[in-house]
Amino acid sequence: MEYLIFAAAMVGLVFLLMLKGYYDYKSSEKRFIQSLYRDYGELPDREYKPEQFANISHYYLKHQDGFGIDDITWNDLNLDEVFMRINYTYSAAGEEYLYYLLRKPCMEEKELCRREELVGYFRSHQEKRVAFQVVFHKLGRTGKFSIYDYLDYLDRLGERSNLPDYLALGLVVCAIGFMFINLPMGLLLLVCILVRNNISYFKTKEEIDPYITSFAYVFRLLDAVKSLMPHECKELAEEFDVLKKSSAGMNKFRRGSFLIMSSGRMSGSGNPLDMAMDFLRMGFHLDLIKFNQMLSEVRKHVSDIDKMATLLGRMEAMIAIGAYRQSLEGYCIPEFGAAPAVNACNMYHPLIGDPVKNDITAHKSVLITGSNASGKSTFLKTMAINSIFAQTIHTCLADSYQGAIFRTISSMSLRDDVQGGDSYYMVEIKALKRILDLIGSKGEPVLCFVDEVLRGTNTVERIAASTQILRSMGGNNCLCFAATHDIELTHLLEEEYDNYHFSEEVAGDDISFSYKIMEGRATTRNAIKLLGIMGYDAGIIRQAEGLAEDFLRTGAWKEKA
Repeated sequence: MEYLIFAAAMVGLVFLLMLKGYYDYKSSEKRFIQSLYRDYGELPDREYKPEQFANISHYYLKHQDGFGIDDITWNDLNLDEVFMRINYTYSAAGEEYLYYLLRKPCMEEKELCRREELVGYFRSHQEKRVAFQVVFHKLGRTGKFSIYDYLDYLDRLGERSNLPDYLALGLVVCAIGFMFINLPMGLLLLVCILVRNNISYFKTKEEIDPYITSFAYVFRLLDAVKSLMPHECKELAEEFDVLKKSSAGMNKFRRGSFLIMSSGRMSGSGNPLDMAMDFLRMGFHLDLIKFNQMLSEVRKHVSDIDKMATLLGRMEAMIAIGAYRQSLEGYCIPEFGAAPAVNACNMYHPLIGDPVKNDITAHKSVLITGSNASGKSTFLKTMAINSIFAQTIHTCLADSYQGAIFRTISSMSLRDDVQGGDSYYMVEIKALKRILDLIGSKGEPVLCFVDEVLRGTNTVERIAASTQILRSMGGNNCLCFAATHDIELTHLLEEEYDNYHFSEEVAGDDISFSYKIMEGRATTRNAIKLLGIMGYDAGIIRQAEGLAEDFLRTGAWKEKA
């Protein structure tokens, strides 16, 4: 009787623990749902580890057909940080697709309009948005590897056969049958076969265990699709139709999967049921047989898995764009025209707090001059990022934005390639050559941004070469925005480029910048004045000013001022 009471008490304790676990789970889910309503537009607090962030690009790397933002432009514009600013996703599928969007400017207005429809739908249907976000949160991330890494890893296993495992199973059956003929010999034979099976089991188990993680995420994709089905609506009819077709053929993958996917598999938990199942697995190779069947099914349905990851990621990316818009102080929907031109009003940079907003109207290429630290580079980045935003997230940080469908490329924040052995000048001319090659190729007009062209060489050759390079970039198939300190270029290129500038005000030992772009070429210089403000010796300042004034007057340098 005492044993029964003890057993009943233990069962009751286990039940209470399970009940508490369920209650905690539901409470956590409820709090998460409340936060989705309450904190819409507030960026989730997330720390990006280097290895995790590196894997976000892997969906893009698998779908690189057509024009994309190249690595130089991506780094020039600090688009890693921009991506982190707009990443309101909760799943690996969502954030990998959002990253893909940012690197693949869309060349079709029809697709951009479809994205706008989805963003608008989720913004105006709050309950539907939250229901989808709960599903994406459960789908979750993949850890330090992308789902596409896992699918690639499956190919490394090569072709696999169940024949050895069926043989192991057959030997056990034969040994059991032999026991009816000769019990002692049958038992001995069974023990020897089980030992042999166990040894081969653990050898194969060690080989396949790392690949089971990929199966786990495929299951989560299938579960996410199943969870979304009750929320089917006419606005997402196309997406749901593809999701149904892609998941329908995966029933064979699911059947019997508990042999592989059970959390108690070879866990050493001490649970009698888990121990019995582990014994069956080791002796009869049941999970190895099922693994090979599941592997075969995954290989048959890689395209379906890709479609599910793509569509789930696409829907969450549209939700993220809506949340990003909610966080902004102002934005506009871009308008597109056929002419290679840009017209933007009150445009600003996504990473600058309390930004200075600027207007620009450019029907031909633009040459920007101005003092050091006056805002030239920031304006170029602002213009470039908004042009990319227009064709990716269909959101511009401006009161209004009109432009063409462009292929955007830049040469701005370059460095010496120490490992490759290239000097700064070599890195620069290679970067500029790729822009000229893009301009010369067939396709949409090019929108290019160049900061201080050929700064890595001497003045005479820099101005001569820069003139011809910028002239080539200012042609019919390209709209170029270039910043320079070389005032000579504003005269040499005045037929091809409109002149704009940034300026500053110096009052005593203080210098201030408006960061507002203005028409015309720059007429002030501040490099030597800045030396004085920073505390350089007055003699250095005086002699430098004398040399500069003399050169401007005579066109030749003197040995001494």
